[in-house]
Amino acid sequence: MVSANNLTVAFGGFTLLDSISFTVNENDRIGLVGKNGAGKSTLLKIFVGLQQPSSGSVSAPKDFRMGYLPQQMAVADGKTVVEEAMTAFEQLNRIEEETELISAQLSSRTDYESDSYLALIERLHALTERYLLLGGSDREGETEKTLVGLGFRREDFNRPTSEFSGGWRMRIELAKILLAKPRLLLLDEPTNHLDIESIGWLEDYLRSYFGALILISHDRAFLDAVTNRTIEISLGKIYDYRAPYGKYVELRRERREQQTAAYENQRRMIEKTEEFIERFRYKASKANQVQSRIKQLDKIEVLEIDDEDAARLNIRFPAAPRSGREVFKAAEIAKKYGSHTVFSGVNLLVERGEKVAFVGRNGEGKTTMSRIIVGDLPHEEGEAVAGYNVKIGYFAQNQDDLMDGESTVLETLDRIATGDIRTRLRDILGAFLFRGEDADKKVKVLSGGERSRLAMAKLMLEPYNLLVLDEPTNHMDMRSKDVLKSALSAFDGTLIVVSHDREFLDGLVEKVFEFRDGMVKEHLGGIYEFLERRKLENLRELERKDKSVSEPARAARTVGAAVKTERSGIADRKEKGSERQLKKIEQQVAETERAIAQIEAEIAGMDSFLAGGNSPDAAFFDRYEANRRKLAEAMESWENLCAQLELTRG
Repeated sequence: MVSANNLTVAFGGFTLLDSISFTVNENDRIGLVGKNGAGKSTLLKIFVGLQQPSSGSVSAPKDFRMGYLPQQMAVADGKTVVEEAMTAFEQLNRIEEETELISAQLSSRTDYESDSYLALIERLHALTERYLLLGGSDREGETEKTLVGLGFRREDFNRPTSEFSGGWRMRIELAKILLAKPRLLLLDEPTNHLDIESIGWLEDYLRSYFGALILISHDRAFLDAVTNRTIEISLGKIYDYRAPYGKYVELRRERREQQTAAYENQRRMIEKTEEFIERFRYKASKANQVQSRIKQLDKIEVLEIDDEDAARLNIRFPAAPRSGREVFKAAEIAKKYGSHTVFSGVNLLVERGEKVAFVGRNGEGKTTMSRIIVGDLPHEEGEAVAGYNVKIGYFAQNQDDLMDGESTVLETLDRIATGDIRTRLRDILGAFLFRGEDADKKVKVLSGGERSRLAMAKLMLEPYNLLVLDEPTNHMDMRSKDVLKSALSAFDGTLIVVSHDREFLDGLVEKVFEFRDGMVKEHLGGIYEFLERRKLENLRELERKDKSVSEPARAARTVGAAVKTERSGIADRKEKGSERQLKKIEQQVAETERAIAQIEAEIAGMDSFLAGGNSPDAAFFDRYEANRRKLAEAMESWENLCAQLELTRG
């Protein structure tokens, strides 16, 4: 479908990509992995023509359409959210114009048997099929569904795009790309701007997308859920595995072990052969054998082990000064923005040496609470107190806004460093992979991962006994995340981390604070213990289950009849003793589960049909989309029924 042919990218004497070639096939879901700076984003830019390679080319069929979401991009102003999103249908508009033109020509002609007339008929048929495939019959519905899936409320649709933050405007751009339905999606860290609920929706969408996908992500769970092929970029070379990320890690380790074993075996054989030759070189009785061994060595193709990029972070946090037992305590605190209450009546205690996680949907107050803890934001009610001798180090989520783009890497640290630590700034930067001339780069040219590393380096400048980290792994590659996790595990102070990364939190935290419905609930134990108690497979299911209970006064869900929320459901609970009502709901749950299983089986069969390289017609995709909608409706109905069942049981 699309081919990269001997692509090379070189800067001066440095080669970023070295004669790489691969083909993207229909229905490929490729995870593009490698350390920060390996060339992943550069490769996507070459695919869409935003950057030219030093040599080589990308070939694609004529009129082949790609959709590209970079990590950062210019966004448009002057339209409402829904108007901007619907600019994605420019191709549909062109199809409609051409269809009207052809229809007008056909209506005025009578040469029904001529080649030109038949050619117009064929063109009209092809345009109609393409129109249906692109969702032309329901573009308003598709737009609404996509915007809601990406986290927008319907009341946001008519707001100007200029009122939204950069992260939300990137969601609009992602919506436009998805609505345009290109044959190849190129997504560079799409989850950086999404909350857990939206990530779950995007996973479901990409799994059933009709085209191909190349995805850059440092989210292991997301890669495993979406991809079926992994391409690793390392030291300018690529390694192609027909497997999702989790399986790729195993295959990569096995390949490395096999290469090493074969290399060692061959090396020992060569050494023994050379030893034999040297020992008997001048003995006439062994002359034939020596010559035979020499010829044998000449024919050997010497094995090599693939070069491996061993550069990695080297983080060790300074020893934490001793603080009081109570590091931070909140008593009945509330935070409001105008008439909107983020949370209220919150009681929270973090003690010395604890490592805790803040989890929950975006907008529930995790970052707000973090800023209150570090003294960066006031609160309206209650009391929030840091303990005795508490020194706080803070990693903010909006690092781009907090660093001066015109300063160099070294100047960024030098500006805040004091005392003897200033003599060790280059050593600290080296531990964070800023070596040599890297220290003189301006912040504005750094990648997202490099900026995250620089922000983390700032925490090394003085010893803290409380680290508050808000989404520290955004933009970090896999190995950097692992190193950071190890360093935080060894940190002898107190840790509060806001994260949606289940793998990162596992084994790191022993307490979870769940932000939900304007309240904060404490759960003892690690992230998996929390998930097990909540009977959820992962944090994304937590978000989907709770998505209609985001405000205390919001009316609850409808499944044939009104069901009030937990806060406003006192009247419903009076009927919880009704055995008849309980059995009725249980029966509805069972029926809905059977319906879900049937729809999932139908979708799986259609997926197999697509994977077999078949060429479906437009009606097939209509049925496919209809099944997806039915599944989404059935899942929502099941979630609502389960919530009603909880209330009825009390």
